[in-house]
Amino acid sequence: MSSTSPKPRVAFLGLGLMGAGMASRILGAGFPLTVYNRNPAKAASLVAAGARVATSPREAAAQADVIISMVADNHAARAVWLGDSGALAGAAPGCIAIESSTVTAGWVMELAAAAAASSCEFIDAPVTGSRIQAGAGELAFLVGGPAATLEKARPVLTPMSKSITLLGPVGSGARVKLINNFVCGVQIASLAEAITMIERAGLDRAKAIEVLTSGAPGSPLVKAISARMTAADYTPNFIVRLLAKDLTYAIDEAAGHALDLTTAAAALKLFQTAVATGHGDQDMSAVIEPFRKK
Repeated sequence: MSSTSPKPRVAFLGLGLMGAGMASRILGAGFPLTVYNRNPAKAASLVAAGARVATSPREAAAQADVIISMVADNHAARAVWLGDSGALAGAAPGCIAIESSTVTAGWVMELAAAAAASSCEFIDAPVTGSRIQAGAGELAFLVGGPAATLEKARPVLTPMSKSITLLGPVGSGARVKLINNFVCGVQIASLAEAITMIERAGLDRAKAIEVLTSGAPGSPLVKAISARMTAADYTPNFIVRLLAKDLTYAIDEAAGHALDLTTAAAALKLFQTAVATGHGDQDMSAVIEPFRKK
């Protein structure tokens, strides 16, 4: 695409914690943008900034060169892509379909086949990062699919990203994203137990956590989540029930490769308990709260 070519028209499906920030970055970079969300009220700020809101995914996709989905799970993704009102029903031949949701590789392969049947190009491009990174354009895209398709999509992905990594054929991005999130879930679950142990033992919590965060366990995630657990600040950046979903997907994916993710299974139980005790829509750091209430 030359510098004098018009910017591709983008349809963005899903305006949750991540999607809203991502769509805002696309709009801010000057791309003509149409958005769809089940609750159209969430599109108000984007419409005020110049986006168009569609009443269905099909309508959103009808004039698009690039279609991006960022929704909660396989079920939600299937609803926005397939069927009479789905995006592929309205997509023009040659458009690029991008699945950025955290979903299973099985669904990605199914969607890729459906896109091909609609004469669309396809990549899976989930992201690492949370709400803050989405709004700041600092997401890391994990891409599966043809290199040529990624290069066509790159101008649209760039305003949302700090990095874009092609990991292999279709499905590679989805698989690496599930692996990433299961490792994150295990870290967060173990940190919840560690901080609870510190508190119940009557240790100086600030000093003990400083030992953890400044030492070998002190990943950026551990540093950020320990601060939220300490402050009991559960304003959502990434919510508990979605991480529970991701752990479930990762366990199922591993089972298809004859591998039992025992650490992920243990972490999943803790996140399921947090969901069952009313913390499902809070930030993932709220997984500590059931321990504190025992």
